[in-house]
Amino acid sequence: MEPSRDYPLFGGSFSAILPAGAIDVSDLRPVPDNQEVFCHCATDQSLIVELLELQAHVRGEAAARYHFEDVGGVQGARAAQVEAVQPLPLENLALGGCCQEAWVLSGKQQVAKENQQVAKEVTLHQALMRLTQYQTDLLLTFNQPPPENRSSLGPENLSPPPWSLGDFEQLVTSLTLHDPNIFGPQ
Repeated sequence: MEPSRDYPLFGGSFSAILPAGAIDVSDLRPVPDNQEVFCHCATDQSLIVELLELQAHVRGEAAARYHFEDVGGVQGARAAQVEAVQPLPLENLALGGCCQEAWVLSGKQQVAKENQQVAKEVTLHQALMRLTQYQTDLLLTFNQPPPENRSSLGPENLSPPPWSLGDFEQLVTSLTLHDPNIFGPQ
């Protein structure tokens, strides 16, 4: 995939700038309709954009923690630790006009891959954008597992470098809504 290119999401209802080396996981396996999932072509990193039902019973920082814990539960995390939660300034977001509040969270979870017993510590960075008029929590997740000890195969191994937090921030700030009909009749 080309670097710094606006990529259509959810059938073109959204778009965002994805980092170099992003592979659309839906080309490899089924992905739920409420998710867009991308994996790095050479690392175990992944980026997930999810449209979730608004969790109106939690507000502010507690909403960001709720979604972090929910992701941990779905992934079967054996341990989870939130390291930081901060408000995300709406003026920095392309979605700022329809977003009532936004939060960024960093944390770690002990997660075992499918069919594996050993859990690895995965760093998660999440951005939660609350679109209350659409009854939607928009959750973006950057999974950063520990790097694999892969030896280089020589000069032909020209894969892009691992993604950085800056790549995730670009995804978050560039996410744009083009068609609100994705949320159904309002």
